Amino acid sequence: MEWVDNILFIGLIIAATVFFTKNVKKISRNINLGKDIDRKDNPMKRLTLMMRVALGQSKMIVRPIPGILHIIVYAGFVLINIEVFEIIIDGIFGTHRVLSALGPFYNFLIGFFEVLAFLVLIACILFLVRRKILKLKRFSGSEMTKWPLLDANIILTAEIVLMAAILTMNASDSLLQQMNAEHYKQAGSFPISSMFTFLFQDFSEGNLILLERTCWWAHIIGILAYLNYIPFSKHFHIVLSFPNVYFSNLNAKGKFNNLESVTNEVKLMLDPNVLLPSNTSPQKFGAKDVKDLNWVQLMNAYTCTECGRCTSNCPANQTGKLLSPRKIMMDTRDRLEEVGNNIDKNGINYDDGKSLFGNYISAEELWACTSCNACTESCPINIDPLSIIMDLRRYLVMEESAAPTELNGMFTNIENNGAPWQFSPSDRLKWAEESS
Repeated sequence: MEWVDNILFIGLIIAATVFFTKNVKKISRNINLGKDIDRKDNPMKRLTLMMRVALGQSKMIVRPIPGILHIIVYAGFVLINIEVFEIIIDGIFGTHRVLSALGPFYNFLIGFFEVLAFLVLIACILFLVRRKILKLKRFSGSEMTKWPLLDANIILTAEIVLMAAILTMNASDSLLQQMNAEHYKQAGSFPISSMFTFLFQDFSEGNLILLERTCWWAHIIGILAYLNYIPFSKHFHIVLSFPNVYFSNLNAKGKFNNLESVTNEVKLMLDPNVLLPSNTSPQKFGAKDVKDLNWVQLMNAYTCTECGRCTSNCPANQTGKLLSPRKIMMDTRDRLEEVGNNIDKNGINYDDGKSLFGNYISAEELWACTSCNACTESCPINIDPLSIIMDLRRYLVMEESAAPTELNGMFTNIENNGAPWQFSPSDRLKWAEESS
């Protein structure tokens, strides 16, 4: 009846793949609700940046302890999946350790995967210690409600369980190989799990097979469950971190873009006869809701890992102000999810009367920002909270005329006097006359 297991396994793989694809398509649809922006320039520079930051984890190791632990988990996620590939082949065809045909190299791989799995397990335990026992400050904040905290704990616990399942599976497998049990060929090297075989030394062959099969199924089901959990989790950065870094802003920090809508208005003011592109239509100045942002900013929101490095480096947050760059990204993602759900239920043109500014992000948060770029610089995957803050500010100033009193005074002086100060242009050189 082994074919029953094979069919069940194939059905499970297909169902998990279909469900994952469906949710990824929904996220892709939501991201594409944003305005278009051209980020196709300098492909080699972008590729180099992606390899250094996303693959090389160069910005993670600025903080060595979490950086090294994250690299271990990251390497484990990438490399241990080679063994998952073997599990999938075995599950489809009913084989056992099909890649053992690689000979000594296979033994090396299994041994290496065991060491890596053990390191990942230890790293995840330490991450939990940092969160639950040491309670590091950057993992707290008003935005870190029950769900974000639970989300991180679920992922870390799942990683620990998956790694423990691999090691337990290998320990029972090695004992079955020593017993020359049918179907368990001599293959693999088990430097870590062999240290724990004494726990199962008194197990009968039947019980060992049950243990090995249980861990085998638990591991693959856990992997598929994990795969379909991450689209609902902050850990979707596993999928988006590479494109997020590739399409990040290559301009120097502090350089702001000109709004095309403003440029067109100025052209018309200077020359009413100027010909604008035929597809030009009235545009909103800045952004009030997620659809007013560009697709890179929306991808940033889905890529955010909620690690808190941006907020812990924000000078406004450090001085007790309401602003938290992490909250800006989380609010953007939550609002985008809400808009996407409304589209699914009511169609693309549905208006729920809510917006990112006002219902999620307040004016007090926006005006607390000093635009210093500390948040953007500290993000391990080049997320840019400042760009969203500035677009929301632009909306407040240019659409609502809702700038703080101090700024309104400056704007009036610039309009009337051509300078931020309340002096007539004809009086600007009087200081020189008085000093001569």
